[in-house]
Amino acid sequence: MNMHYALTGELRRCLIVDDEPSMRGILRRLMTAEGFECLEASSGSEALERLAAEPVPLMLSDFHMPGMDGAELLRQVRERWPHTAVVMITAISDVNLAVRCLDSGALDYLTKPFSIEEVRARVAQALEKRRLLLENQAYRDHLEERVSLQARKYEELFLASLQSLADALEVKDAYTWGHSTRVSRYAVAIARELGVPSPRLEQLELGSRLHDIGKIGVREGILNKEGPLTDEEYLHVMEHPVIGWRLLSPLLQEMPHALAVVRSHHERFDGCGSPDALRAGDIPLEARITAVADSFDAMTSGRPYRDGMPVDEAIAELRQCSGTQFDPQCVAAFEQAIARQTFPLPDWSVRRQTRLQIVA
Repeated sequence: MNMHYALTGELRRCLIVDDEPSMRGILRRLMTAEGFECLEASSGSEALERLAAEPVPLMLSDFHMPGMDGAELLRQVRERWPHTAVVMITAISDVNLAVRCLDSGALDYLTKPFSIEEVRARVAQALEKRRLLLENQAYRDHLEERVSLQARKYEELFLASLQSLADALEVKDAYTWGHSTRVSRYAVAIARELGVPSPRLEQLELGSRLHDIGKIGVREGILNKEGPLTDEEYLHVMEHPVIGWRLLSPLLQEMPHALAVVRSHHERFDGCGSPDALRAGDIPLEARITAVADSFDAMTSGRPYRDGMPVDEAIAELRQCSGTQFDPQCVAAFEQAIARQTFPLPDWSVRRQTRLQIVA
C-alpha cells in the first residue's frame, strides 16, 4: 500500500502530537524519511492552533496527554477538519481505548512500542481509507448534482409542455393570440410592485400563463362566436376556472399559488365572483393580481364584434371597479407599474394588423 499514491495532488504534510519531545522526535524522523513535512504540537490545544493555521491530511496523536486528551482532540478534529486522517497512539495495555477511538472516527492506531514497518503500514492504511472516503464523498456529491440537474430538466420540460398546451388553446382564437403571455407580464409587474417574494412570484407567473387552460373544455363555437354571449353561453365559459384547476391539480400539487390563480382569477373583491364567491382577502393574492391583469388585457384586446379599448379608458374602468370587482391595492400597483413603464403598453390596432397578416 503506497501512502504517496493516497496523497496524489496533495502536500505530504503531517502533524505529530505528543507531550514527550523524544516521542515526537522519533515519529518526525520516521515520517521525514517517508517524504513528509512534519509539524509538531506538545498538547491538544496547541495541535488545534497548528491545524487552524495549516490544515494537514494526516495527524499522529498520542492518547494520554495532560489537559486535552487524545479523545477530545480527535472529536474536535473530526468536527472541524473531517478530511484529516487521524492515527491514534496508545500503550499496549490501552487497546480498548484504541478501539473506542476507531469508533469515534480515527482511521487507525499504533501501540507503543512500535516498529518502523508498523508505522509505515498503519499510516499507509489510514491514508488509503481517507482516499476512499473522499472519493466516495465526491461521487455522492456528483451524483446528487446530476440527479438535481436531471430533475430541473424534467421540470423545465414539464412546464414547457404546459405552456405549449396553453399556446395551442390560443391558436383556436386568433383574437386572443398572446393573451396568456401578456396577462403573465402584467401580473408579474403588479406582484413586483406589491413586493411578492420570489418563490410565490414564480408560481404566479406560471399560474397566470395557464389561467385560461380550462377553456380547453369550452365549446369552440362559443370561444369564436361573433357577438356577445348569451347568459347560458357565459355560464358555460365561466366553467373554465374549475376545469383548469381539475386538469392541473394532479400536475401542480407542489405549486398551490399557481393553482389558486387558475381556480380563482374570476373571483370578485365584493364576493360576487365565481366559482367560490370568495370575498376580499379570502381570495388568494395571486388570483386578485391576475384578475386585474386579465381584465386589462381583455379590455384592450379586440374581438370580432368590437375593437380593443384604449389604454386610458381601460385604466379608468379598473379604477371605477376598484373595491367591487378588483382589489384596490392591485389596481394601484398596476398603475404604478404603468407609470414606471415596466412593460410596453398594448396597441391593439398594430397587434390586429400583424395577426391578420400571419393568419392570412
